[in-house]
Amino acid sequence: MDETGKIFVGGSRKPDDTLNKAEYLDLKFGNRHGLVTGATGTGKTVTLQVLAEGFSRAGVPVFAADIKGDLSGVAAKGVEKDFLLKRAEEIGLQDYEFEQFPVIFWDLFGEKGHRVRTTIAEMGPLLLARLMDASEPQEGVINIAFKLADKAGLPLLDLKDFTALLNYMADNASELSKEFGLISKASVGSIQRAMLVLEQQGAEHFFGEPALKITDIMRVNPNSGYGQISVLAADKLMMNPRLYGTFLLWLLSELFEELPEVGDPEKPKLVFFFDEAHLLFDDAPKVLLERIEQVVRLIRSKGVGVYFVTQNPLDVPETVLAQLGNRVQHALRAYTPREQKAVKTAADTFRPNPDFDCATAITQLGTGEALVSTLEAKGVPSMVERTLIRPPAARIGPLTDAERQTVMDKSPVLGVYDEDIDRESAFEMLAAKAKQVSDAAAQKQAKDELDPAQPQASGPTIGGWTLPGFGTNDDDDRKGNGRSTGRSGYQRETIVEAAMKSVARTVATQVGQALVRGILGSLKR
Repeated sequence: MDETGKIFVGGSRKPDDTLNKAEYLDLKFGNRHGLVTGATGTGKTVTLQVLAEGFSRAGVPVFAADIKGDLSGVAAKGVEKDFLLKRAEEIGLQDYEFEQFPVIFWDLFGEKGHRVRTTIAEMGPLLLARLMDASEPQEGVINIAFKLADKAGLPLLDLKDFTALLNYMADNASELSKEFGLISKASVGSIQRAMLVLEQQGAEHFFGEPALKITDIMRVNPNSGYGQISVLAADKLMMNPRLYGTFLLWLLSELFEELPEVGDPEKPKLVFFFDEAHLLFDDAPKVLLERIEQVVRLIRSKGVGVYFVTQNPLDVPETVLAQLGNRVQHALRAYTPREQKAVKTAADTFRPNPDFDCATAITQLGTGEALVSTLEAKGVPSMVERTLIRPPAARIGPLTDAERQTVMDKSPVLGVYDEDIDRESAFEMLAAKAKQVSDAAAQKQAKDELDPAQPQASGPTIGGWTLPGFGTNDDDDRKGNGRSTGRSGYQRETIVEAAMKSVARTVATQVGQALVRGILGSLKR
């Protein structure tokens, strides 16, 4: 029953409970973003599925997180049930047919879908600091680490790369502070501990290669012409809410950075559903909230529609809420002062309907019923209507493991992301340079013993830039023994030895963590 260029959402009801009119979401305004809210059990997931099906049917790719596993059923044909047929009859849906939709399953852990990865470099210092819940001094050190990596040509791909770089920074803090500003060893240590926590929570699965290509979540099925629905398995990911929120924000940021400007197309290039949206905003620092607001405001010009799904409209900051033109409000409870405020906030965001009181209606809505307001001609919000949401065409409820595997075996990205690639990056480069310096120092010491008058060799470089701790030392040359002596006569280790210890410690840390995981894993079994 979708009209050309529109998605059928449901049928609105008159005060006497008779059918009023069909409610549609105009594809032309699909990139003006949206909000789906309501208490647990009121039908938000089904509404999300209905919208995803509608966009897919119109040839628009969709990305959605599947918190409970229920959304996976969109990959299977719906099953005829009495309550579905009754709802279709109630809203006048004459041509109600069951069908399945093209789906690609994704999973950060590679268990219920294809692996999703990005690199440390692509994540960037702001989101990495957010992921670590870093303090302001720690965030400063993270920014310096990225600048140092850029200047030295050190690819930061995974956690071991960043760990190696942090160890190097700690060992050469004095020299690096002269160029980049104060680098506190205490801050470096705190970041290293936070990284260990991230690894234990599974974040190590997220960083590495091959990194996700944005084009692979913007596919259209060549046979049906339907937009591919990318479903992210998020049940396990939700055990680390900060990683979940940061991952989805990273994906939005990548879309914003990579996609070209398209203005206001006839239909979106991609629709992005952000379930449990409060996790994005909870305890977010001001700079991050500003970044989110900027992305949401500007990404519509890239043809991307963002739809936040959450229980309470108060979960979304007002600056973001004001940009969400398409609204679906399911029932809310109103027992506590905060709940009453949420109901009033939700009611105040709608264009009033003289036929009913919006705030009262929100507390009386039944399951699968919602207040709906979408953008109409010239982008003006429609008058809010009390609407029965249409039944989905695909299955309501999760796939079995066997059904999911069948879908994955036919996936257009099968084999593309399922195996890790570990190319040379910061970890290997720092280790190789440390070894090169060590070998050069040994050769130089042997030559100096034969001919102390030999000229000094220049220190090795990475990316054309000599890293502190990898060059030669004038005092060392004059002493001719590879060590320098302070005023007290204390003999300190050479920079070469410090660099070698830095890399050795990184390797030992990686091995040690692997042993700890093995021991703890055996205790848990």
